[in-house]
Amino acid sequence: MTVGASKSSLPPHSKPQKPSLLPLDEAFSDLGFLPPPSIFQTQQNPEMDSPQTPRKTGLNLPTGMSESTLRLDSLSSSFRGISSLSSSSPSKTSTCSDRFIPCRSSSRLHQFGLNDKASPVKDGGNEAYQRLLRSELFGSDFDSFSSPAGGGGQVASSPISPSKNMLRFKTEHSGPNSPYSPSILRHDSGFSNESCTPPKPPRKVPKTPHKVLDAPSLQDDFYLNLVDWSSQNVLAVGLGTSVYLWNASNSKVTRLCDLGPNDGVCSVQWTKEGSYLSIGTNGGQVQVWDGTQCKKVRTMSGHQTRTGVLAWNSRILASGSRDRNILQHDMRVSNDCINKLVGHKSEVCGLKWSNDDRELASGGNDNQLLVWNQHSQQPALRLTEHTAAVKAIAWSPHQSGLLASGGGTADRCIRFWNTANGHQLNSVDTGSQVCNLAWSKNVNEIVSTHGYSQNQIMVWKYPSMSKVATLTGHSMRVLYLAMSPDGQTIVTGAGDETLRFWNVFPSVKTPTPCKETGLWSLGRTQIR
Repeated sequence: MTVGASKSSLPPHSKPQKPSLLPLDEAFSDLGFLPPPSIFQTQQNPEMDSPQTPRKTGLNLPTGMSESTLRLDSLSSSFRGISSLSSSSPSKTSTCSDRFIPCRSSSRLHQFGLNDKASPVKDGGNEAYQRLLRSELFGSDFDSFSSPAGGGGQVASSPISPSKNMLRFKTEHSGPNSPYSPSILRHDSGFSNESCTPPKPPRKVPKTPHKVLDAPSLQDDFYLNLVDWSSQNVLAVGLGTSVYLWNASNSKVTRLCDLGPNDGVCSVQWTKEGSYLSIGTNGGQVQVWDGTQCKKVRTMSGHQTRTGVLAWNSRILASGSRDRNILQHDMRVSNDCINKLVGHKSEVCGLKWSNDDRELASGGNDNQLLVWNQHSQQPALRLTEHTAAVKAIAWSPHQSGLLASGGGTADRCIRFWNTANGHQLNSVDTGSQVCNLAWSKNVNEIVSTHGYSQNQIMVWKYPSMSKVATLTGHSMRVLYLAMSPDGQTIVTGAGDETLRFWNVFPSVKTPTPCKETGLWSLGRTQIR
């Protein structure tokens, strides 16, 4: 009688026989365990390993089911993790594991945490650091993981890796000219450490002035020049009809002169030695005063109207006026004027001698920049690229023949010229009226002051013309600019009747960022 597929056939009218007990080692083997042979036998029977003699397990199997079809694919929860063994031989086993071991080549675990994503705080700095770190950790062969040129910078997938890796990071292939190419710190590199180091961040400049002086009656006139700082550390300021001297060493204020109610101060300029001060008046005169004795030395005439700009070289004083003329005065001769330069078609508002005293640059309200030499009555160069009045003029102390000029509201540009051939080297649109320019004596940088519409002070690095700092504080256009004798501090003046002192340039010996505290204590004092 057939009981079922899971029971064996029995003879009719016979009592079921009790199955015989299996040996302990065979029972363990059928359950998936394989204890050491030494526990159950002292000598292995060679016939048991013979392929011709099948081993009998003693199990009663249904018809059509053989021992080879029995596989313990999974055991109960108490035996989870135990591998199933082949029933052919205890010495020949196949091991399976329930743990998933990923492919390291497709996971890119060697790049874990070294992705090329730039930091949102420091753009560029984190990227350079990650490139250097990967280069030093993984060597020059690390480039083999990057995709070829034009691949978009993504990691090329290996043949055994899936279409989408679980961990995918982007790497950029460093070009041969990149300063961050692999192994730049190694001794076998063909590049020097000095030329391949990343560029230093811009020098930090204090954003606030360390000293503020009240300057009542400081005029808001673009064509005047009312502030100058001497080599003896004395600041001269023209306020209304008077000129005041402020000693930066002891903060002492001295009233030098008063021109009276019918006249006014239009310009001031110290000699290079810092002992004599020239004053241009509204009536067209040029007065020379002894700054230490507070005594007038000489009065020179020649202009028909106000003298708005003055410039000293070693022995010649040049004056520019609204009458469109430039006069040259020599204190060693009795004549008031030794030379007259005619070339501008409108008021002369900018004058600067070159550092070797051989050339004189003049700017006017006719939008022209003229360069004069000592051997001609006509300008050697006539530069007409500006589209507004040219008041801001500065000669570079670091390069001979390099001249910078700035235009007014309609121009807004700082232009650089080579006076040897008259070529324009560069032009930068500042976005606002350029009122003054001054080169640093300590570093190759230039500072500019501006009017409409932002009233800011800007420090530029030459020749890249990258901005080092932008300073704000004046509520009106910054019309006046002067530099301290040590070249570290500038003073700016505006129609808001304040003079503000800024530490913008480093010293010559220690090019470190300027400190917030300076020679004078913080606060506001009155200049008169």
